[in-house]
Amino acid sequence: QHNMFVCAPTTPAQFFHMIRRQMRFTARKPLVVMTPKSLLRHRLSVSTLEDLSQGQFRMVIRDTELADTKAVRRVVMCSGKVYYDLAEKRRELKREDIAILRVEQLYPFPVDELKQELERYPNAKRFIWCQEEPMNQGAWFPSQHHMWPLLPKGARLEYAGRPMSAAPAVGDHKLHLQQLQDFLEQALGGKD
Repeated sequence: QHNMFVCAPTTPAQFFHMIRRQMRFTARKPLVVMTPKSLLRHRLSVSTLEDLSQGQFRMVIRDTELADTKAVRRVVMCSGKVYYDLAEKRRELKREDIAILRVEQLYPFPVDELKQELERYPNAKRFIWCQEEPMNQGAWFPSQHHMWPLLPKGARLEYAGRPMSAAPAVGDHKLHLQQLQDFLEQALGGKD
């Protein structure tokens, strides 16, 4: 009933503006933040002073690395730290036909903001939700029903991530890295 906020900020500016927004609300609601400590020292998770001083919290962050939105055939949506893994893998694969959208607020789900971003890619045929958590954890199950109506007619939402698991982590670093590479390939690799 929109009685809380659940966010996964990916940059220092987003974190700052999320806290600032929370303090400025007249009615206080709980704020749940899902961000790993590793993001504090991630080399790509940076913000400019301009982002901090003039920005605001963005519930959905558009892909700014692509020059031609009409060339996009696949849209990958994600939340949290996995964005940086996806962005690095896309650069490695030299794929300019894939857009990556960051959903920074998971609840209340930013339906209007995501719809507006998806409309920027009129030629996209595949839409994928990618997450690092196992399928039965993370945002896939509680959020997918918000995304379905936003897709073009005939399109379907695909999942790229770890398989269902009772544990939040696999417990083996080698297997963890192998699963990461597998779902990054699933989200970004292959032909459309």
